[in-house]
Amino acid sequence: MTQLYSAGLTVLSQLADAVSQLSEEDFRKPSSALSKATIGQHLRHTLEFFVCLEQGYEKGEVNYDKRQHDKAIENDKLVALGTIHNMLDFVSQKPADKRMVLRVGYLPDSEECVSVETNFLRELTYNIEHAVHHMAIMKIGIHEVAPYVVMPQSFGVAVSTLRYREETATAS
Repeated sequence: MTQLYSAGLTVLSQLADAVSQLSEEDFRKPSSALSKATIGQHLRHTLEFFVCLEQGYEKGEVNYDKRQHDKAIENDKLVALGTIHNMLDFVSQKPADKRMVLRVGYLPDSEECVSVETNFLRELTYNIEHAVHHMAIMKIGIHEVAPYVVMPQSFGVAVSTLRYREETATAS
């Protein structure tokens, strides 16, 4: 399971590196390519899933619908970087896998939740995949509002896609 922790650390480190390069203004600048959303908003959304997992770990229950929607994370680059570093600390501790319950609700007019059995490593996997997805979106916005930011080619790209690209490049 070491590769899950490693993947989580890689994703969070790539986010920290990209965000540290952004100016405070560009961090909060609406992107037309992102329907006027900001890099900070996508980052906050992504990080709060990790925060929910960390906060729910001890209790054995996670509910991503109950995110804080913390405006400080999306509007203050230093707060965002602090949150990333807190999540890096959490993942680097390699919390033991354990049974958990995921609480989720899909009815827009109800607070009713269903409970789904899960475990910590499954939720860490979900967080990694969710982060990569939002990093792909952030990359589009970063190219628009802050083209000076240097990101690795793997930023926002699934490992399976990276492997496929490598296989097709060597086959050519």
